[in-house]
Amino acid sequence: QVQLVESGGGLVQAGGSLRLSCAASGSIVTIFGMRWYRQAPGKERELVAGITVDGNTNYADSLKGRFTISRENAKKTVYLQMNSLKPEDTAVYYCNADIRRTGMEVTMRYWGQGTQVTVSS
Repeated sequence: QVQLVESGGGLVQAGGSLRLSCAASGSIVTIFGMRWYRQAPGKERELVAGITVDGNTNYADSLKGRFTISRENAKKTVYLQMNSLKPEDTAVYYCNADIRRTGMEVTMRYWGQGTQVTVSS
């Protein structure tokens, strides 16, 4: 069994910062790509940022320069540093990861349960 657990969300004033974490656990052989998504009320889930196992990153164009994704492979954890937060960043933030489990040849995509980020004006 594999689990992804996000943490670090909360309430912050506009202009503030938050650092989200997403830790994977279970019978894991390899974690490939890891990503952060977000979903605001009444909107579709959107990709925020992604990072490969080698550390190559990509970002939503609108978030470049404010958000930074990183990972610690030894801790099976991906982070999202969010700076200069705006009220429109309010959303539930989800992580996902492409994981190969022990004893399995295929790679599957797993999702966390989400963490709420609320930015007040």
